[in-house]
Amino acid sequence: MAPFTEQVIRIIKSIPEGRVMTYGGVARAAGSPRGARQVVRILHSMSRKHKLPWHRVVNVKGQISLTEDESSSLQKLYLQGEGVLFDEQDAIDLEKFQFHPEPAE
Repeated sequence: MAPFTEQVIRIIKSIPEGRVMTYGGVARAAGSPRGARQVVRILHSMSRKHKLPWHRVVNVKGQISLTEDESSSLQKLYLQGEGVLFDEQDAIDLEKFQFHPEPAE
């Protein structure tokens, strides 16, 4: 497994309940500031295998990026169940709910 992929998996697993990260935030924390699309691919292909809390990753606007209604609704339901609040535009206040992991040692 590539080092970036390993870092992304570690970072996503570290997002605590009730907090979120953006795709770009995960990529930056994993050492590739322009790797947001790769984070999407990793989530899509490895969430089940690595039991990743995929629902805690949102877009830069604090919104759910999934376009399929069922998946989008499920992600929102999971986040609300953890205490994450959505505004009238279905956006999360990233100032309040965004997680910033400690730098890797």
